[in-house]
Amino acid sequence: MIKTLMSARAPVLAEKYSKEIENARRDLRALIVIKKCAPIMFSLALHDAWTYDANTKKGGPNGSIRNYIHGENTGLKTAIDLCEEVKDKHPRVTYADLYQLAGVVAIELIGGPTIDYAAGRKDSKESHNEGLLPDAKEGPSHLRDEFYGKGLSDKDIVALSAIHKLVNAHPERSGFGEKPLKFDNSYFVELLKGDSDSDGSLQHATGKALLMTQTFVPMLSFMQRKVRLFNLWAYVQDEDVFLKDYAESHKKVSELGVTLPLSQDASFEARGAVNLASSATLVFLNFSSMLLVYIQQINRKCKE
Repeated sequence: MIKTLMSARAPVLAEKYSKEIENARRDLRALIVIKKCAPIMFSLALHDAWTYDANTKKGGPNGSIRNYIHGENTGLKTAIDLCEEVKDKHPRVTYADLYQLAGVVAIELIGGPTIDYAAGRKDSKESHNEGLLPDAKEGPSHLRDEFYGKGLSDKDIVALSAIHKLVNAHPERSGFGEKPLKFDNSYFVELLKGDSDSDGSLQHATGKALLMTQTFVPMLSFMQRKVRLFNLWAYVQDEDVFLKDYAESHKKVSELGVTLPLSQDASFEARGAVNLASSATLVFLNFSSMLLVYIQQINRKCKE
C-alpha cells in the first residue's frame, strides 16, 4: 500500500517526451541495421551505466561517458558519433536516455529479448569513474566485488557474461575473434562443452572464471557456487530462461543509481490503485460504523 502511494506521487514522464523517445527508438533501429553497429551500441550503454559507484551513489547511466573517451574506452567514440546523428533529430532526448535506448534496441535487433525500457534519466558531464568494466583477468574476487558493489547478483554475473559473444563481433575493440552475430545461449553451450575457441568467447577471462569453481572456493560460499553453476546449466538447457534473466539483468544495469519517473500509463495505474484502495477503506469504515451502531443497539435492548 505504501509503495503504491509513493508510486502515485512520483514524478510522471511528460507525454511529449515519451513520444520523442519512441521516435528516437525508430531512428536508432534504422541506424543500427544500416551501420551494423549493434555491438558498440551495447558497449556504449554498458560502459555509461558502469560509472555508477554504490558507495558514493554517484555516476550511473547519465551520459557522462561521452567525456571520458580515452584508453580502454577509445573504441566507443564511433558509437557516440553515431548516436549524435539521432540526438540531432531529437535534441530533447537526454544522452543518458539515448545511450541506454541504443543498447536496448541493439540487443533486440540481434535476436535478444525485449527489454523493459523506462526513460527519464538526467545528463551529467561529470562521473565518479570512467566506466571501465571489471577485468576478470584480475581474478574472480575482483569480478565479484565489481558486481556486488553495484547491487548486482551472481545471476547477473552469469547472465551478463553472454555479452562477450556480442563484443567479439568487433575484434578491433575486444581483441578476440569474429563470428556471425546472434544473441542466444550459445556462449554457455560452448563454455560448458569447452570444445571451441573459434570466436574467442572461451578465451575471455570471464568465461574461464565462471567455470573455475576451485578458484572461487576461497571467495564464494558453497551455495553461491551452486547458484552460479545452476544458472550456467539452466541457460544451456533452456534459452528462454537465459533470455528472461538477461533482460532483467540488463534492465538493472541500465538503471543503476537512477530514480526514473513513471510513464503516463504507470502513473494512471498507480492512481487507479490508490483510488481503489481508498474506496475499499471507506467501505470498510462505513461497515465498521454500522456494525458498531448495531452492537450498541443490541446492548441497550439486553439491559432493558
